[in-house]
Amino acid sequence: MYRIQITPQWQLAQGAGFDGLPRLIALLVAVHDTGTLRAACARLGLSYRHAWGLIKRAEGHFGAPFLISRRGQGAKLSALGEKLVWADRRIAARLGPVMDSLSAEIETEIERALTQAQGILRLHASHGFAVETLRARFSEQGLPLDLRYCSSTEALAGLAQGRCDLAGFHVPTGRFETAMRAHYGHWLDPARHRLIQLATRRQGLMAAPGNPLGITGLGDLTRPGLRFVNRQPEAATRYLLDLMLKDAGVEPRQITGYDVTEFTHAAVAAYIASDMADVGFGVETPAQRFGLHFLPLITERYYFACTTEWLASTAADAVLDELRNPELRARINALAGYDAMDSGTVLGL
Repeated sequence: MYRIQITPQWQLAQGAGFDGLPRLIALLVAVHDTGTLRAACARLGLSYRHAWGLIKRAEGHFGAPFLISRRGQGAKLSALGEKLVWADRRIAARLGPVMDSLSAEIETEIERALTQAQGILRLHASHGFAVETLRARFSEQGLPLDLRYCSSTEALAGLAQGRCDLAGFHVPTGRFETAMRAHYGHWLDPARHRLIQLATRRQGLMAAPGNPLGITGLGDLTRPGLRFVNRQPEAATRYLLDLMLKDAGVEPRQITGYDVTEFTHAAVAAYIASDMADVGFGVETPAQRFGLHFLPLITERYYFACTTEWLASTAADAVLDELRNPELRARINALAGYDAMDSGTVLGL
């Protein structure tokens, strides 16, 4: 199966603009990650001379430095360099799931055109890093996958209406499990549907590195001056947070930024990492990737719902084999806050 990869490319223009911005940003990101220009060149396969020329040309265009040399400590990004890296990561965090869904859609159509394939797995799912890992695994194995990211309730509605084979959604363990299951209950029939477990994951509060504001729980969200960033109203994570706030006696209207929203966990993390907010609620993986402090509050199970008819098919056997594959489990376990020990386990409602 052909793999489609779509990545965002953006331009910062004033007058004639700067035609080398994508290469410049890639270089700045590499410097940010490696700490030296020489190591960044090695990562990108660039000559030191070429990279230095690109930076000097960009500095001449923008009239400001991108790198600050530190004797014996390598290169440090200037404030402008840091801001360009931040912008690139925030764009990727916001658009990543959209681009993944579009990539899968195009892959599917190309596969159908080349092979007239009929048995392409249709997966509608709430975005998650274990699902991203599964998609990569399917691509490596040449297994066609039509993946559409959407909210948990939209995924389950798609399953009930026959528009997908698997619907990915998440349910907290413990005291909020009953309320969350009731939230999904309209779309699930115990006689007709089964659940396949993908992984467990942790959700909690993300804050600036080192937690300088000393955030210890949901009660701190009402502090004067504390800036919060939320998920969109239709997100299951938003619904879970509202349940937890009610249980903790916290009024949403007391939280500054409660109505400020992002559409993915990674976008929430990027928002905080850019110092546009002090705290947000989401899964642990993006908090780690953006170097944020993470306070775990609750564990969730991520499931795929399916029909009993589909579960009896040969297509289901192939999917279950992949979910139970030790290599896939190891990859998911490597994600911060995830555990795939029971991946591929089939359960009744």
